[in-house]
Amino acid sequence: MTDGRGMWERRKAGKCERGLWELREVLCSRISELEALLRTETESDQGPAPADAQMLAVQAFKELEEARSALRHDHPRRLPSAHLAVAQTHFDVAHSLMLRLSPLSKVSAMMPGFVAYIREHLPVSDERRVQVEQIALSVRAGSSFDDAQREVLVDAMGVARQAHLREGLRVRSFARIVYGLAAVLTVIAALVGVFGVVSPETVPICFKPAGIGIVCPTASDSSEQSKGAGADVDDLYATVASPWDYPVVEFIGLVAAAVAAAASLRRIRGTSTPYNVPVALALLKLPTGALTAVLGLLLMRGEFVPGLQSLDSSAQIIAWAVIFGYAQQLFTRFVDNQAQTVLNSVGGPNATPNKQARDPQIPAAS
Repeated sequence: MTDGRGMWERRKAGKCERGLWELREVLCSRISELEALLRTETESDQGPAPADAQMLAVQAFKELEEARSALRHDHPRRLPSAHLAVAQTHFDVAHSLMLRLSPLSKVSAMMPGFVAYIREHLPVSDERRVQVEQIALSVRAGSSFDDAQREVLVDAMGVARQAHLREGLRVRSFARIVYGLAAVLTVIAALVGVFGVVSPETVPICFKPAGIGIVCPTASDSSEQSKGAGADVDDLYATVASPWDYPVVEFIGLVAAAVAAAASLRRIRGTSTPYNVPVALALLKLPTGALTAVLGLLLMRGEFVPGLQSLDSSAQIIAWAVIFGYAQQLFTRFVDNQAQTVLNSVGGPNATPNKQARDPQIPAAS
């Protein structure tokens, strides 16, 4: 009984951590590190800490425990990525409290890392960033680091962390939108395929080239009746159209879109966030390719493109389905560009150019 329960717990934990286990363990290790640093600051041999410092330390330990609780994935309805965001928020608060507890000498020693983080997430025009850069210059020049400057630094770090969180939430929102749109298009493509199977004669994907007869994706008729000019074309289409026409065309378009999706991933650099945007983009292309293959052939049948309305074999129809399925890239390319813009907005080495600035260790030109 105990072994069965333990196996169930391990399966549940593995299901929650799948795909995010590395990020979870990184954050767990950082929580342990910060907890050790807090204990070092609060359990020193220099006598009891002041009452306000003790209150800050108690609250910091509470925030770390909240962060650990958020990482346990004990709620099946919450997404693992949401657990990470909540835990990171509690960790950031605990880190800010530790900065207020630490001696000024230790805080000033960590100044380069703070400046780098602030530069990643705050724009050049932000007054807090400007003041932190000025403080970094003065500390590097040998000036003393006081409590007022520490408050400026802690405030700037808090705002930078909030900006980092908003950047991640924008990525999550974009990924959810793409996933939702892909689901809607998948349902539409499935309904179109079912409609083509149930009633293939209603909107047939067929052509009537001169002197050949009726040509459909999976069937054709070259009898004299189908070649005749006086026969009703819709009736001829209805007799030749097959229930497999729509499914075959959609499948061909889906395969072509899959090839286009694989080729388009070369422009996506990926992201360290727990939201898999490239997969969402690939899933969006598949139903789009199936639909563009059908719609493209219907436009050709309606003589929307002069000179391309008389395909004379099933092979030509399949070939054009491949082209139209791959052509979905013309529409989803804008989504790809927006995805790369959203990913670039997350601070880091590949951040957008508007987050770059001068080195705070180099004085500005007068």
